[in-house]
Amino acid sequence: MRPQQFALLLPSTLFVIGAALHAAEPIVKEGSGSYTTVLPKGAKAPQATIYATENLKGKMPTNDWWSSVAWMKFSERQYLHPLAVETGTGGLRVFYPGASITANKGGIFGIMPGKSDDDFVLGHAAQAEFPDAQVDAFSDWFVNVRFKSGERSMTVTYGHGSPFVYATYEGGDPRLKFAKIPQIWSGQDNGHVLGITVNGKHYGLFGAAGSKWTGLDGKLFTNQAKGKKYFSVAVLPNNDEKTLKLFQQYAYAHVTGTQVDWAYDAKTCDVTTNFKFTTVTHEGTETGTLFALYPHQWRNAEGLEYRGEYPSVRGKMKLAEGKSFRTVMRFPGVMPALPSIGEANKTTFAEYLKLETSKKIPPVSDTYADGKWLGKLAALIPVAEQFGFAEEAKILREQMRERLEDWLSGTDAAGKPKTTNLFYYDDNWGTLIGYPASYGSDVELNDHHFHYGYFVKAAAEMSRHDPAWAKDERWGRMVKLLIRDMASSDRKDPLFPFLRNFDPYAGHSWASGHARFGDGNNNESSSEAMNAWCGLVLWGEATNDPTIRDLGIYLYTTEMEAINQYWFDVLCENRPKEYTPSVVTMVWGGKGVDATWFSAKPEHIHGINWLPFNGASTYLGRYPAYVEKNYLALVKESGGNNWKEWSDLIWMYLALADAKEAKQLFEASKDKITYEAGNSKAFTYAWIESLNALGQVDRSETADYPLYSVFHKGKTRTYGVYNMDGRERTVLFSDGFQLKAAGKGFVTGQAER
Repeated sequence: MRPQQFALLLPSTLFVIGAALHAAEPIVKEGSGSYTTVLPKGAKAPQATIYATENLKGKMPTNDWWSSVAWMKFSERQYLHPLAVETGTGGLRVFYPGASITANKGGIFGIMPGKSDDDFVLGHAAQAEFPDAQVDAFSDWFVNVRFKSGERSMTVTYGHGSPFVYATYEGGDPRLKFAKIPQIWSGQDNGHVLGITVNGKHYGLFGAAGSKWTGLDGKLFTNQAKGKKYFSVAVLPNNDEKTLKLFQQYAYAHVTGTQVDWAYDAKTCDVTTNFKFTTVTHEGTETGTLFALYPHQWRNAEGLEYRGEYPSVRGKMKLAEGKSFRTVMRFPGVMPALPSIGEANKTTFAEYLKLETSKKIPPVSDTYADGKWLGKLAALIPVAEQFGFAEEAKILREQMRERLEDWLSGTDAAGKPKTTNLFYYDDNWGTLIGYPASYGSDVELNDHHFHYGYFVKAAAEMSRHDPAWAKDERWGRMVKLLIRDMASSDRKDPLFPFLRNFDPYAGHSWASGHARFGDGNNNESSSEAMNAWCGLVLWGEATNDPTIRDLGIYLYTTEMEAINQYWFDVLCENRPKEYTPSVVTMVWGGKGVDATWFSAKPEHIHGINWLPFNGASTYLGRYPAYVEKNYLALVKESGGNNWKEWSDLIWMYLALADAKEAKQLFEASKDKITYEAGNSKAFTYAWIESLNALGQVDRSETADYPLYSVFHKGKTRTYGVYNMDGRERTVLFSDGFQLKAAGKGFVTGQAER
């Protein structure tokens, strides 16, 4: 095993130039910006070893549910749902958590336990132990893992939503080692298919036609395959013979590839996502497969008939069959800021705005802290413009530009290579790493979408005001490299993996680059992921790049659905009744918990899934009854509403349900509180005042232009649009209302509901 190196064809002149520079110079120029290919002095890089075979093509994905396979000799536990698996010396441990899910006020738990409680290990009859397990291939939500020792090998294939684990063998037969003697309720030793129950869970074991079994009276089953190389197992919804027959129909069509694609219909705001399976049929004629859909999928799927159900820590999963399926979700629109129609006092806002414009640019910190500062300015600038403070907005914009350009350049003003506040490209892992790094964004490749999302959001704000700044020959190439690092939409990208931080099947992003946890991978601040995807939408629209814009729309819309299902459970249908908190703050592969990495304070536990507030945060208010429920839960957990930290965020969140009360609470505390690092007094004031005039988010309406929002208050509906390119346009809303945008900027209109 060695650190994997990949030979790739370069699809464009841009990448050819970059490749040549990689070989010749440590600084790679990208328009006015640049990055380094030499690790800065004193900086740390990810581990050199990648556990991958010589068959692997493309850059290794990170931040996935199965990523520990690539980072470890043998993996941590992986939660593919409905199954969980783990690689070990004897092969692949297989466990079904759905039958043993528990919950209490601290969390929902469907954890794969220690080795003593295995359901079974899928191994190799001629090889008791393997030296390691390596990634052999991957697709959008499946992975192939190879166990090999000399001429003997076993390659297993598994993926999100699949009840199957597929295996192919060289130099020996399939062997299953059980923790307890299983009950065999279908089949016998001279047949090739068995239905068994172990630990109260039901499985189908599918040997090749003509194969036989030995050891059925004990804990060690061997399938004598007579030279045939394929085998599969599946967790069954029940122990019915008809169910076993259904699974047998699909057991020999091994999934060899999965692919997601998406399309945004601007007229209807529909985001259609297609999920496709590729299979190879080892026997029989079936070419489809069985797959289990998560709640955010089956609630939005079309044309499926369901053949069973599995419980999971995300809620009920529904079993379907076929070669593909699709979901249709509704994009709710984003804007650079809320449309300002309120009666906010201009003098008061000016006073608060001065608090920001009078501040000096802070010293360079790290990619996260500097990103939050950039995000604060990017949110405030369009608000200042709406209030008529063009000069103040210019001051903030110049500060933002200076810091952003500094980070996007690998050289100093004299053209000499820098050693800090720059980006380094790690060719081994295929990633850009900003230094100084934080929270493991360097050695563990954590949180790139959280950190770089702020940079892209700030770049989109620069482009909104100065389109020339975003041209490829200036700063556009560097911004697009950051986008590609966290969410490349090109599977043949020579520099980055496909959709690094986003899981297209689970419907949300993952934070950990390595996923070396017994509970699987995790994601805490779902709202910072949404901030990143909003940045893509605004950048794509500002630069007339529909590919990036539609990528952002797909990511934003899908993650929003997942947040509403798994973090907030706005429909109250996915969680056990024993879990009483109003929010799951951290979603893990094997659990969901009411906790954070950094604090046990209720205001942090709730607020980490709200920040940063900006014009794209309106998705948080689509279910105002839930907003009120969540807020009241926070008050109860805190013993009142006198928070020492993040009060500003709490009032802003409350304003999405009850802006009048939020305004009263803010006015009583505004001069006593410390504002969250990515927020400001001026922005908090403008946000609450705007919602006090606009009312609540109206989720029933859409528009045929992506930069829109709709609110209702009493009998009045307010429509907002930001016209990005300045061309005169008439935006049509789904209720028939038309809003004319004569030029670039914000425009609002009102009508009776």
